[in-house]
Amino acid sequence: MKRASKLSDVWLKAAVLGANWAASEIILGSFLHNLHIPFKGNILTGIGLLLMIAASYIWKDKGLFWRTGVICALMKTMSPSSVIFGPMVAILMEAILFELSVRFLGRNILGYFLGASLAMAWVLFQKIINYILFYGFNVVDIYAELMRFVDTQLSLNFNMVWMPIFILLGLYVAFGLFIALIGIRIGKNLTLKNSDFNNLTSKNLFNYNTIGHSEFNYSIPWLIFSVFGFVLSLFLIARTPAYIWVPLIILLITTWAIRYKRGLRHLLKPKFWILFLIITMASSFVITYLNGDKATWFDGVYIGIQMNFRAAVVIVGFAVLGTELYNPKIRTFFSQTAFKQLPDALELSLESLPFIISNLPNAKTFIKKPVLVIKLIIYHAEHRFIELKNRQTPLCILITGGIASGKTTFLKELVVRLKSSNINVRGFYSPRVLQNLKTVGYDIVSIETDKSYHFLKDTGLINENSIGRFQINNETLRIGHEILSTENVKTKEIFVIDEVGFLEIKNKGWASSINKLLTNEKAIIVLTVRDDFVDRVIEKFQLRNPKIFLAAETNAKDIASLII
Repeated sequence: MKRASKLSDVWLKAAVLGANWAASEIILGSFLHNLHIPFKGNILTGIGLLLMIAASYIWKDKGLFWRTGVICALMKTMSPSSVIFGPMVAILMEAILFELSVRFLGRNILGYFLGASLAMAWVLFQKIINYILFYGFNVVDIYAELMRFVDTQLSLNFNMVWMPIFILLGLYVAFGLFIALIGIRIGKNLTLKNSDFNNLTSKNLFNYNTIGHSEFNYSIPWLIFSVFGFVLSLFLIARTPAYIWVPLIILLITTWAIRYKRGLRHLLKPKFWILFLIITMASSFVITYLNGDKATWFDGVYIGIQMNFRAAVVIVGFAVLGTELYNPKIRTFFSQTAFKQLPDALELSLESLPFIISNLPNAKTFIKKPVLVIKLIIYHAEHRFIELKNRQTPLCILITGGIASGKTTFLKELVVRLKSSNINVRGFYSPRVLQNLKTVGYDIVSIETDKSYHFLKDTGLINENSIGRFQINNETLRIGHEILSTENVKTKEIFVIDEVGFLEIKNKGWASSINKLLTNEKAIIVLTVRDDFVDRVIEKFQLRNPKIFLAAETNAKDIASLII
């Protein structure tokens, strides 16, 4: 894996949480779809909300939720379904609405209640938008006329048009509140007993197959053509006679079907043709029966066919655009924007997906013990985050001991062993300069060239360029930083710095080079540190899990094996 920069904690957490949400969307979504479970969109939204609410009790990062939505939405492109564009928008909007709610009201019961209600209400709102997008505003007119007809037949005294929508909205909001309560309960009790953990980590029984994107011949010109064709088709349906738009749309869909086979799947399903028949009949009924002599039966059928052609363009067009938007060039473009960490986070999410799937319980357990399953997912998410966080930090080895305890001698032996294994080693030793058994300075000796440079000298002067009684040679300091430069590092390399201590704690000496090395995944860092400076060096450079060895008690061969 090649990553240009170190990911921030919030993007790492979003990568893990988004991958878990995506796993439920891809795997459980297919499971629910095959069983024809009603309100499956609400169930999947509920799972995403449960994950975000529960995770918020252990991860407090601002912006975590919208980032999680972005990751999950992009990973939705791996779904076996041919309809992914709509779900991608839904996932992103649900995460944004939840983020805005907790941002303004805080991570409390009010923020969670409002966020979950808005996210769940968006499911209904997007369904309405989809119908309008698919069939145009004619579908609104047909629905309104049918509701008024029912109102008249039942002799009701209130507006029937809005009642079904308000009832559905109430149900969606109530479900959102219920999900928020469960999520809060899970978040406040994020503990797993050993028995629960052992019972839940059963073998995964889901069949998981992804759509391969790697072999597809992506094309920016095809993306531009598809966008243009999509917009032009909708314009022609609304503004031109049938003899113009019918053949052109048939030609466009045929062209799309040849290049994007997955885009045609939805049109081949019986559900599409059943809806085609229902829409056409409803249109004919509304136009002719309810409007009396204002229109003919043919007008109703024509409008119905027009609506269905529009739906075909939108359905196939969204599948086409969803495919082309996975173009690596577009992902590269994101890397140059404010979303520069997004491609790297997405790559980590894709890498995490098999890990997540392997730890998911079977569907039966998920249905019987959903609360425990969510706890298990959050448990694994936290461990996965720690693993990725540690992996981003270069391996740092501290060789320690007292004054004249053999640290430099140990370091020289270690370097010899590493070089004998054809491992690149950079850096320098810092041997003491003795005069009458008294330390009067320190040199640095380049490991690559074996050339020596005077670095610290006891001059008796104390000024801004001294550390204690030693004067710093600025030219040697510059040379040392050049030796430690990571500018041309292309493979894993060992960087050795001898006698890190008081200078670096004061942010002098090799401090700046050490900080740069700690952001480079290709660097393995070996430092010798006096035992009384170890804790302060770890704190100064915020070293995560450094390997610490006493020079007097450790074999250089063992350290070389660890590095290799």
